[in-house]
Amino acid sequence: MNKYRTHNCSELNENEIGKSVYLSGWLHRKRDHGNLLFIDIRDHYGITQCVIENNNKSFPILEKAKPESVIKISGNVVKRALGTENLDLKTGKIEVSIQTVEILSNAKELPIPVFGEQDYPEDIRLKYRFLDLRRDEMHKNIILRSKVISYIRSKMLKLGFLEYQTPILTSSSPEGARDFLVPSRLNPGKFYALPQAPQQFKQLIMVSGFDKYFQIAPCFRDEDARADRSPGEFYQLDLEMSFVEQEDIFKVVEDLIINLFKEFSNKKFLHEIFPRIPYKEAMLKYGTDKPDLRNPLIIEDITNIFSREDVKFDIFKKLVKSGSIVRAIVTKNTKDKPRSFFDSIDKWAKEQGASGLAYFTIEQDKEIKGKGPVGKFFSEEALKEIMKICDAKIGDSIFLSCGKEKEIEKNLSLARDKIAKDLKIINENIFAFCWIIDYPMYEFDENSKKIIFSHNPFSMPQGNIEELNLDNPLDIKAFQYDIVCNGVELSSGAIRNYIPELMYKLFKIAGYSKQDVNEKFSGMINALSYGAPPHGGIAPGIDRIVMLLAGKENIREITMFPMNQNAQDLMMQAPSEITEKQLKELGIKRDIKKN
Repeated sequence: MNKYRTHNCSELNENEIGKSVYLSGWLHRKRDHGNLLFIDIRDHYGITQCVIENNNKSFPILEKAKPESVIKISGNVVKRALGTENLDLKTGKIEVSIQTVEILSNAKELPIPVFGEQDYPEDIRLKYRFLDLRRDEMHKNIILRSKVISYIRSKMLKLGFLEYQTPILTSSSPEGARDFLVPSRLNPGKFYALPQAPQQFKQLIMVSGFDKYFQIAPCFRDEDARADRSPGEFYQLDLEMSFVEQEDIFKVVEDLIINLFKEFSNKKFLHEIFPRIPYKEAMLKYGTDKPDLRNPLIIEDITNIFSREDVKFDIFKKLVKSGSIVRAIVTKNTKDKPRSFFDSIDKWAKEQGASGLAYFTIEQDKEIKGKGPVGKFFSEEALKEIMKICDAKIGDSIFLSCGKEKEIEKNLSLARDKIAKDLKIINENIFAFCWIIDYPMYEFDENSKKIIFSHNPFSMPQGNIEELNLDNPLDIKAFQYDIVCNGVELSSGAIRNYIPELMYKLFKIAGYSKQDVNEKFSGMINALSYGAPPHGGIAPGIDRIVMLLAGKENIREITMFPMNQNAQDLMMQAPSEITEKQLKELGIKRDIKKN
């Protein structure tokens, strides 16, 4: 018999009444009733209520014990008094009458509470993460994460994939985010990089003749923290397949995702077959390539309206003549909303850095007219045309924004989300997945004034390869795709470019010479020249999947030991100083003065 416990703290029920048991765990809380002391003992599995009388010699021990001390109790299982049952607990119909108590480990005064769900600053929670993880909600989140990963592994194996591990120490990549660099002691002056993703290695696995690869892969990127992204490291389901087309990837991922989300959530799906939305359509209708399809609001382009003589909105007309565009969002049946509602949206838009949002409501008396600050600038015929374009009805309201395309996309994407939340028209009980497809191969970078890869440089361009119009690279689409759920990008993927000659041509457009490609991607380009199969893949983020399943908005709520916003591990004091001896061994000279 285990000397610490005969049962865990969720096992005991009415079938054990009368039995002598041992329990070990944390002193969760206690309630002193004078002659009786009630305690809750907690372990990984649950909570059991125990009771001790004041004439028991162990009574003073428990009375003095601080919360979160680790204890061992022995006693007899008894039925709870009628009316005192706690049906929220698996053990809620019984309690343990304590005979003996042993303090296994004393706890100091707690810097943060474990019982309850009080809000504490994130840095305090991360500094004492081992205590934060004891909280029931956090404990459940981490267990969910473990179960999700186990499910994914099982499902991938059933789908015919095999798991392979790729190197952690590799070469630096010129693409993507900043690398974490690791100096080489045996090769002074040279550095390894931690992988941002196993991108090249998983393609090399396909070139090596393996057919279906997956890995729960750790990835490392030196980037700023966001709600859906932790700095430092994250995990993704990395997968790659040979002899596949885009739809083959979609079929595998949809099968996995649908079954996974049904297994761990009771929420419904907006679409059982995920919509395929071209990138250009997504940017027009939603202002983003990460649209939340739970939101019914659609953005429409009404730029041409401002060429009409019967539209007198001169500010917008002048901007349109100089190359600006105008787009609109219709809100259904909002004629009864107070002026303050519309003004608050306009004020919010200005706080986001936009010039504001013009608006009017469509009304009809004898004729159709616009009510609101800018409604008077539109004739009845102009309003009818707007209504046709935007599928608007009498009683609907229209928000307008004017400016350069990229600016408008950003502004109205944010406004679309803000308006929907204020109107409470987002269904929180559904998952709305979609694929964003047909990404442009390139984009024009305004800062460098150069053409750069828009997505993944190793992607296969669409169309007949021999007939690609390399003179107009911004028109080239790629077999690149993102999977999105509820406004969260879960992953990017692509059908890969496996033809070396084509890769040289595509990299040349982005400013890379043949020598550059050979130097920076030597392993990849060399391997492809020895016979490579058509292949493709994707890498959904584990952290983001669990975040959605747990109903959280911050990825640090489902990660066991995350860094804070400044990429610091406050618990382990990382990053930390290293000694001059260590630096000397690595051939590195410190150029930053120590404080």
